Amino acid sequence: MFLFRLVVGLLLFAGVLCFALYIGTGQVVWRQRGIIVIKWTVLAGLGFFAVLILERLAMML
Repeated sequence: MFLFRLVVGLLLFAGVLCFALYIGTGQVVWRQRGIIVIKWTVLAGLGFFAVLILERLAMML
């Protein structure tokens, strides 16, 4: 569980950092990288919630 939280937190931090670099430099490549990182953050978040749901289902059975 801690590993999922750590991964999501680090991905979120990386996305914010990429967008900050985009604002600071004006280079479009940082915005594109930020969007990719945010996509992976959403996928990691979905995986995190899938694990939570599976744990709840396992306890019910």
